[in-house]
Amino acid sequence: MMFNWLSLITGLFYIVLGIVVIIYKFFFTILEPAIAYALGVLLIIYGVFRIYRAVSKIKKSRDEE
Repeated sequence: MMFNWLSLITGLFYIVLGIVVIIYKFFFTILEPAIAYALGVLLIIYGVFRIYRAVSKIKKSRDEE
């Protein structure tokens, strides 16, 4: 159960990281605007996926109890 909550927090972290990459165009090095935008969108999509997966697992575990 704790893993699911940790996955939610990680998903939020990926979304925030994606927004930061888009705004500052920096991820360990200075990025071109197109690359920064693509990487930021990819990080945000992955964050949403992690949150969706965690929420579905939490709902499934609550239904089984």
